[in-house]
Amino acid sequence: MKTSLVTLFTVFASAAAFAPSKSASSKVLEATREEILSEPDTTEFGSIWDPLGLSELGSDETIAWFRHAEAKHGRVAMAAFVGWWAVGAGLRFPGELAHGVTFASIPSKGLEAWDAMPGWGKAQMLLFAGLIEFHDELFYSRRGTHYMRGGTPGKNMVPGLFDPFSLSKNKSEATLAKGRSSELKNGRLAMIGFMGLYAAATIEGSVPLQPPC
Repeated sequence: MKTSLVTLFTVFASAAAFAPSKSASSKVLEATREEILSEPDTTEFGSIWDPLGLSELGSDETIAWFRHAEAKHGRVAMAAFVGWWAVGAGLRFPGELAHGVTFASIPSKGLEAWDAMPGWGKAQMLLFAGLIEFHDELFYSRRGTHYMRGGTPGKNMVPGLFDPFSLSKNKSEATLAKGRSSELKNGRLAMIGFMGLYAAATIEGSVPLQPPC
């Protein structure tokens, strides 16, 4: 089951794959292609970092869907990286993960820890992720402007999940834009970091100076 963790990561991160429809509304987007691509600030590259030219594909709705997917992939990668680090650092919750399986008994290596989780536990995680994604799309349609029709890409509409403590309530638009850029950059770094951990765990010597993880 060495590949099971990546399977979970892929399904979780891409569960939002409600692919952009060709019949999307003709309404002019409030968030245009140029505005979406202006974040995050990538002046360190001198221009937009897009070596494969993906930003030239499709319409403004497609770009909004790309950005929404990127934000969610980044969040999942950040959670996965921190989780892998926490297990490796020996941090454990008290009590039992499942009947007869204590948190303290979970191995310290990431893939071994995943393999030690009961199958129903893995199924519950996938089900929970699927429910979040389903209701995100549902509430986008019923409680706000969809990200492909002018809404904010990356915002999760499930009640209580996006900014549950209302930390962004009184922040200026400039501050919010800076926060979005930071989140995207951190998410991109976390995706690289997670894949580095996985490579180090499955291919010995693939990541220089990386201890066993």
